[in-house]
Amino acid sequence: MTETPITVRRPQRADARRNFDALLTAARAAFAANGADTSLEEIAKTAGVGVGTLYRNFPTRQDLIEAVYVEEVTQLSVAAEAVADRPPWPALRAWLERFVDYVATKRAIIDLLNRDSEMFSSCRAVMYAAGEPLFARAQQSGEVRPDAVFDDVLRLVSGLSSAAFVDDGQRRRVLDIALDGLRPRP
Repeated sequence: MTETPITVRRPQRADARRNFDALLTAARAAFAANGADTSLEEIAKTAGVGVGTLYRNFPTRQDLIEAVYVEEVTQLSVAAEAVADRPPWPALRAWLERFVDYVATKRAIIDLLNRDSEMFSSCRAVMYAAGEPLFARAQQSGEVRPDAVFDDVLRLVSGLSSAAFVDDGQRRRVLDIALDGLRPRP
């Protein structure tokens, strides 16, 4: 996995690492579905571990929330690397689709994150470092309108992600319509 300045430190032993990763996965899903007040006991149960294992890895709810957030940003960075070989527009599009998942998790926990912290600003820097090159490449290739700015695109997609959709198909159509607005017009 990509090493970034914000990478979550995983345990060394394989079984402990599996438990740690299972807790992060369960917490991410629980927070996205039910908010940051989700029962930690329920997260441990979903991860298939005891609550003691949860507290050994994440002594406080805040530790778990921050680890989930850092992991989401790390995965955005990994996603950027995974799509970098694709043509410019499909690469940017694929990364923005992953960004939608990140937004769902972030929205659920944002009120519990310290936006003035070093962790938060580091995460922002990592996220921009991952996505901006994909955006710039798509823009330089003429597939993104020249007046678009990366930050504007992230705000556009973030705003769309906060809407309630009937189903995933509708979410995809709305994203298609919005991203079509990024394309240059003849």
